[in-house]
Amino acid sequence: MKFETTDRSQYQTRKITLSEEGCGSDLVHLTPSERVAMVWPLTVQAWTFKDGKWDESRLRRDVVRIERNRC
Repeated sequence: MKFETTDRSQYQTRKITLSEEGCGSDLVHLTPSERVAMVWPLTVQAWTFKDGKWDESRLRRDVVRIERNRC
């Protein structure tokens, strides 16, 4: 997976104090799944930066369950 660089020099920013953190109304209306979707690209980038590649976990094939008849 390749990532394109983005010029962020013109992005709007804001400075808040620790006591103001989390009080903004811009995130309050989001569901937990929407919040996760917001940070997912950052998560992928962080893992790619850490390991040099991004391999999303796949279905594990080594997990089994054995059921035996009890007579």
